[in-house]
Amino acid sequence: MKTLALNEIVERSIEIRSKYHLLEEKHHGSRWSVEEDALAFLTDAGLVGRLTMSQQGRWPSSDEDSSQLKHNLAESIWWLVVLSERMEIDIGEALEAFLERTEARLSGAA
Repeated sequence: MKTLALNEIVERSIEIRSKYHLLEEKHHGSRWSVEEDALAFLTDAGLVGRLTMSQQGRWPSSDEDSSQLKHNLAESIWWLVVLSERMEIDIGEALEAFLERTEARLSGAA
């Protein structure tokens, strides 16, 4: 398994999103708003839920569901990186702060 550094994920995600912006401008005359990006993320997150149910045998499945689940999980991460960049939030700092707070909160729970 190849492990990507978060900074590489962020850089590549931003580059890919800029290419999608060009397509949006070409086909629709403007880029998607941050709100439209958030809705696209929520759509993919919803698909993750449905495909997870399928993978766990709680929803009718097809042969394509496993590869689609992998795709939508990765795409959801991509959307979160894109959204954080568009809203000027350093996702690395936010993730580190979340992990530290959660670890600290749970360290006394054991």
